Amino acid sequence: MKWDISRVNVWGAEEFPHGAVIPEAGNSVYYKVSGWRSQRPCRDEEACTQCLLCWAYCPDSSVVVKNGEVVGFDYDHCKGCGICAVECPVNRKFGRSAIEMVSGGSDLPEPGLGDANGTPAGAAAAISEVG
Repeated sequence: MKWDISRVNVWGAEEFPHGAVIPEAGNSVYYKVSGWRSQRPCRDEEACTQCLLCWAYCPDSSVVVKNGEVVGFDYDHCKGCGICAVECPVNRKFGRSAIEMVSGGSDLPEPGLGDANGTPAGAAAAISEVG
């Protein structure tokens, strides 16, 4: 069950939930958190030993495993912390780990892609429509 926040703009102080309280377990599936990620994991399938350490250490359950093998990442819930890349062992045959962190992967605009004030393209028009 997802929190009903449809009337949050008219709530009084007594109606706001207490901070740091999770009223229901498992609600993270409702929220995509990839927007704040500056890096994302990239896996070389050939170098992957299928040790599943990335899956075991991922704090967001973003490593996708099917039939006992890593098949990819759930980028909607991956925060780009890099734990999977740190824990990925070096494959001696290839001399490197199968997972490396690469730039990008965020839904946010890239730095420098906006006007002189740093406002993303189109944002000024959207703000003026609201105001």
